[in-house]
Amino acid sequence: MIENKSRLSRSLVVGHRSDGRCRYAPEAKRELVEVCLQPGISVARMALEHGINANLLRKWINQYRDNTRSVIPGTPTTRSAFAPVLSLTPQKLAEASLSVTLPNGVKLALQGVNLTDLSPLLMGLAALPCSVSSQD
Repeated sequence: MIENKSRLSRSLVVGHRSDGRCRYAPEAKRELVEVCLQPGISVARMALEHGINANLLRKWINQYRDNTRSVIPGTPTTRSAFAPVLSLTPQKLAEASLSVTLPNGVKLALQGVNLTDLSPLLMGLAALPCSVSSQD
């Protein structure tokens, strides 16, 4: 197993607040977060090594990722290995054909109807009163 002891260039804790919570050096926080972002580094282990809560370290990592100002100019940025594939031709929607003969002799023939349009059309037809059910 490879030992990954990380040494920060400055002390992480720079003081304490009146309520007893620690105050952390922003440069040391950034340095620790950048170490955690390296492949194969355990965030929980780094938190233990530096005497802080793992959830706090994860919060710092999320803030670092969200905050574009925390990226140092000249530092290489990581890019995704995947790029979106875009089609230049519009997608053709699936089409359906429907032919129905109702008990009262009415014939309905639909051709080339988009499947997205077919459902509301059938719901509208189903809501119409049937000649059999409207008899007194």
